[in-house]
Amino acid sequence: MHSIPESELIINNRGAIYHLDMRPEELAPMVITVGDPNRVAQVSKYFDRVEVQRQHREFITHTGYIGNKRISVVSTGIGPDNIDIVMNELDALVNIDFETRTIKPQLTSLSIMRIGTSGSLQAHIEVDSFVAGTHGLGIDNLLNFYRHSYNEEEKQIVGHFTTHTGLDSHFSQPYIATASAALLKHFAQDYHHGITITCPGFYGPQGRVLRLGLSHPELVNQLTSFRFGSHIISNFEMETSAIYGLGKLLGHHCLSVNVIVANRINKTFTKDGVLAVERLIAKTLGIISSI
Repeated sequence: MHSIPESELIINNRGAIYHLDMRPEELAPMVITVGDPNRVAQVSKYFDRVEVQRQHREFITHTGYIGNKRISVVSTGIGPDNIDIVMNELDALVNIDFETRTIKPQLTSLSIMRIGTSGSLQAHIEVDSFVAGTHGLGIDNLLNFYRHSYNEEEKQIVGHFTTHTGLDSHFSQPYIATASAALLKHFAQDYHHGITITCPGFYGPQGRVLRLGLSHPELVNQLTSFRFGSHIISNFEMETSAIYGLGKLLGHHCLSVNVIVANRINKTFTKDGVLAVERLIAKTLGIISSI
């Protein structure tokens, strides 16, 4: 069996994987990811007890229980580059033997839920409402560094999207991955469904103009007007497609739920972002704890 070199799989003196500073036994099979490190405590305050608390850089992890349900909540920081770190290290914690540095013969599938904030791309999806992403469609290019393939529906959606927006390899090579049906089915009532776009930045990549002009100024309008069968683009943010894409390749069940803090069509912004996130956390944890 091939042993993974020390330069590729970095394990610290504590026997923990480098960025997350987590040992395998410290991770639960249900993982919640949040962007903001301060949001970890917002989630874990709902735990009946917390057994593990780790922090390294922007990566904070709390593992504990709601009833008999063991859950870890991990902060990722912002952007698909950080998701690349978190998803690969979460997978390594359950699917690589740290003693031998070899891939385990029996692989484990994690359930990974993103709880985040997002901008709406549809007038009817108002601020403070919840969205569960049926697909993650990336214009960030992360998944293009990995070998990946599409099912027929994914192939058609991403092909139609590329034609509709005019995005190509000079600008971006869009990719798509589908949410876990096993998780999504629990998030129907009170959650809008739609395709979540993942962007590689907050300003230009999301069509915001401060002092710099845009190379693709019609992108937001094109995202809003996109239709493929019953599919629309509901929202955009900076993590979902990377989670879905890497999760699919690694064999994990992934779902991203977001509260809308800005509606880019109506030009509105939430009056209380902290309360909006708190509502999403409480609602989502109630569902997770019963799955």
